[in-house]
Amino acid sequence: MTTFIFRVIVNAVALWVAALLVKGIHLGAGTTESTVWTALIVALVFGVVNALIKPIVSFFAFPLVVLTIGLFTFIVNAFMLQITEWIADPLGLNFTIDHFWWDAVWGAVIITLVSWALSMFVPDGD
Repeated sequence: MTTFIFRVIVNAVALWVAALLVKGIHLGAGTTESTVWTALIVALVFGVVNALIKPIVSFFAFPLVVLTIGLFTFIVNAFMLQITEWIADPLGLNFTIDHFWWDAVWGAVIITLVSWALSMFVPDGD
């Protein structure tokens, strides 16, 4: 359970960093507390999207991933980020992405790098 909580926190930090670095990604509005809670809930939604939808999309995208020597994985990750935005809107979460190609793809690259760097400090199992 603690590993799950750490992973959600790592995703929340990665989303927050992406929102800071990419002008087209907006996460939370108002107070710092509301931004932190929004980041945590969006990270939870992002984790669920990655657990349920990403394996299916990755299966069908496998030929393109092989053809591009793995670079298409960033497009798949950007699509997962876009799906998270679509789910966040009906939930009333203030998480928006202005453009897919510029903002979501760069956001996916940043989230991947930050998550990778922070996951070095998260234990592997419970």
